[in-house]
Amino acid sequence: MARYALKVEYHGGPFAGWQRQRDQPSVQGAIEAALERLEPGPHTIAAAGRTDAGVHGLGQVAHCDLAKDWTPFRLMEALNYHLKPQSVAIVDCARVADDWHARFSALERRYIFRLLMRRAPATHDAGLVWQVPHELDMDAMRLAAAHLVGRHDFTTFRSSICQSASPLKTLDRLDITRVDGNSGPELRFDLRARSFLHNQVRSMVGTLERVGRGAWTSQAVKDALQACDRSACGPVCPPQGLYLSAAIYPKNPFGSLTNGAP
Repeated sequence: MARYALKVEYHGGPFAGWQRQRDQPSVQGAIEAALERLEPGPHTIAAAGRTDAGVHGLGQVAHCDLAKDWTPFRLMEALNYHLKPQSVAIVDCARVADDWHARFSALERRYIFRLLMRRAPATHDAGLVWQVPHELDMDAMRLAAAHLVGRHDFTTFRSSICQSASPLKTLDRLDITRVDGNSGPELRFDLRARSFLHNQVRSMVGTLERVGRGAWTSQAVKDALQACDRSACGPVCPPQGLYLSAAIYPKNPFGSLTNGAP
């Protein structure tokens, strides 16, 4: 058997999430079905992170094991042929060591979140951003976000169905920048950590939006974090603005000096 790393891009709108599900479409299920077209028998792939329904992938990484000795380019081309017309694409492929693991070998996961601030309905970006009809105070949001960076008990920002063994996580980065594009002003959130809790990113962004609109103070976010109580969290924002942008490894399997990430 040979092991291959796959860099995967997908639009999460049509899927019930990354993870294979019995009666609903999933990204994992789509790729495994494509693999079965190449080699008979059940295939189980592992990924750097499990994204929820509606969440997108720009730099998701997965691995698969195959009996045939494929060249990475031919495997990528064959998978993309069998994935059409679904909104999933293999954008890179590499042969890796037998003990390399897309999930357990990863040092960091990176997410971005796009928040569009305009009253008119989004057209070209529909399903790709969270849209709010008012301007937000970015400086206030940055002050509040600073309380979340570092090692904390993130119980407040953790889904009640989260399966992580511990709510203790280290958030390495939560940067907020403004982008004035053709669709209107947009806030971009850049979040980085070794691992995240279920719904952690969407819970934090939803809470920070309350700060931006003036309903919460920076201190209120700090108090919510320290409460370690899910009921202290602000509203969880919708999934369509969230992207798994990259997974970082000790040595990038795809050969890029930037490890496929900014």
